[in-house]
Amino acid sequence: MRLSDLPKGATAVVDRVDDAHASDVIAQRLRDLGFVSGEPVRVVAQGPMGADPLLIQIGSTRFALRRKEAERVLVHAEHVA
Repeated sequence: MRLSDLPKGATAVVDRVDDAHASDVIAQRLRDLGFVSGEPVRVVAQGPMGADPLLIQIGSTRFALRRKEAERVLVHAEHVA
């Protein structure tokens, strides 16, 4: 599933960031910000009517991402143990 598909309040774990093309600077920037495999993420808020931007928390840091940017991040649901 893609990070952009998670509902508000949902928590997931990052699988990977997809590159849209070779030398994709946005995908590399997302990885540099901490969107790497195994990191828990949470959708804190969404723009009006489910639009841009998405407020995403990874670790103790929050980022505002456009949906197009969040679509590059693949995640899976976090399992409660």
